[in-house]
Amino acid sequence: MPDAVPRLHVCTTCRAGQPLPDDGVPPGRHMFDAVARALAETPTATLHPVVCLASCARGCAAVISMPGKWSYLLGDLTPDMASDLLAYAAAYAASKTGVLMPSRRPASLADCVLARIPDLAAAA
Repeated sequence: MPDAVPRLHVCTTCRAGQPLPDDGVPPGRHMFDAVARALAETPTATLHPVVCLASCARGCAAVISMPGKWSYLLGDLTPDMASDLLAYAAAYAASKTGVLMPSRRPASLADCVLARIPDLAAAA
């Protein structure tokens, strides 16, 4: 996949603020798997697993990033939002700075932005 697509880091250990039995599969793993399935149909990003994005009370969580753009931490995600997350990734890639106002995001993601981080390479 070319470098001109966003990177999606999805927390695979996220419990979405809920207790999990020792043998249970974390909701974050289900989220990662749903995004992977959606990417097989619409390859708009590269997918990377990550262990803990420290937004447990607002999980499932993911980060979207590209060089030269703001990065975003998204929370309150569910597996049924996977295709919306990829639509967000496509709009993010098309944006010069990565900034997408809530009205330009899929409706399910309008309130999911928990934080935005500047391009750290540009700040150096």
